[in-house]
Amino acid sequence: MSNLTVTTFFSRWLEVLFNYRKHTGSWAWILHRITGLGLTLYIMVHIIALTGLLKGEAAFNEEMAMFKSPVFLFGEWLLGALVMFHSLNGVRIALVDFGNGARYHKQILAFVYVLGVLMVAGMAYLIFLH
Repeated sequence: MSNLTVTTFFSRWLEVLFNYRKHTGSWAWILHRITGLGLTLYIMVHIIALTGLLKGEAAFNEEMAMFKSPVFLFGEWLLGALVMFHSLNGVRIALVDFGNGARYHKQILAFVYVLGVLMVAGMAYLIFLH
């Protein structure tokens, strides 16, 4: 890769990504990577939020009250959706890799999507309406 600059490499990567014919497995792969990045970002935000403990109990309680706002509740719901999809799809990947799951990967993926939507809808009920 010595002849390629980072910009050239990245632009070529984007070109291949957008021109590639995506099927259900491709979208599951892309969503798995995106949710993994989202969960990594959350871990960083979570660690920063926990530094409120170092400022004393009053500052921590004030920070926790802020997390009950609608914006943070939506963020909590979104985090739950990321966790649900990433974990369910991870189980699907394990089933496909370790067994006879490759034969049934489309059915397993459909099950992952249906179960994930039901779980995320139930979580929305608990977070927003309960």
